[in-house]
Amino acid sequence: MSVFKAAAVQMRSGIDPRRNVADMEALVREAAGKGAAYVQTPEMTGAVVRDKEQQAAAFTTEENDPVVAAGTRLSAELGIYLHIGSTAIIRPDGKMANRAFLFGPDGERIATYDKINMFDVDLDNGESWRESATYEPGTAATVADLPFARLGFAVCYDLRFPQLFRSEALAGAEVLTVPAAFTRQTGEAHWHVLLRARAIENGAFVIAAAQGGKHEDGRETYGHSLIVDPWGRVLAEADHDEPGVVIAEIDTALSAQARQKVPNLKNAREFALNEVAVPQAALRGAAS
Repeated sequence: MSVFKAAAVQMRSGIDPRRNVADMEALVREAAGKGAAYVQTPEMTGAVVRDKEQQAAAFTTEENDPVVAAGTRLSAELGIYLHIGSTAIIRPDGKMANRAFLFGPDGERIATYDKINMFDVDLDNGESWRESATYEPGTAATVADLPFARLGFAVCYDLRFPQLFRSEALAGAEVLTVPAAFTRQTGEAHWHVLLRARAIENGAFVIAAAQGGKHEDGRETYGHSLIVDPWGRVLAEADHDEPGVVIAEIDTALSAQARQKVPNLKNAREFALNEVAVPQAALRGAAS
């Protein structure tokens, strides 16, 4: 089977994981009720919180995490593939991971992925983030086989690193995933174009569940959860920042068709980089 319904769940997670799990559960049930076989939640489903003391209260180990427990329970109860876009997990070494989980219809965990690229940026209007101060970056890309698609993993800022998506596409991924908590500032500028670019250049579907709106900790996220087809067409969009669900039909045969029409994955060639230094005197108007 290559045709299935996929859902992207848009949330506005706060600082209390238990409340966020309740919100997630309601939206996941809505998606499953509409026939989605694969449901994706956004980055930081468990808690969006920047205060260190509040983080200590909200974050825990994988064994004790309420989002992981809910993912196990809901996937089995609803008979779906449930992709927790990410939640903060305390690793056995005491460091923190921004970790995605994929659960199967039997409730078993199929795969995990730790966000590789840390959002360390200085934006306009004084907005600054240092994700590496909290999280340990992952070191491996992940692809997972579902009965109806091969899935590639990413989280939020990973979107700006096309080599990650290319490696997953070359490994056979027909569906690329980008659960996110994009800031409003960067989302308004780059969200749509980057997601469509990753779809087009890899001949793959892209599913991106997003956080949206003004959060308890003061940050603003863009929303606009998207599902994009391999030709770059937007199949479904939450054209707002409110919580909700968007659903689209995925036919993985369209990925094969796109890659046949534009076989750039096969046509890519190795190349060297030549650096040419221009003598200073050769520059027009150069000072003597």
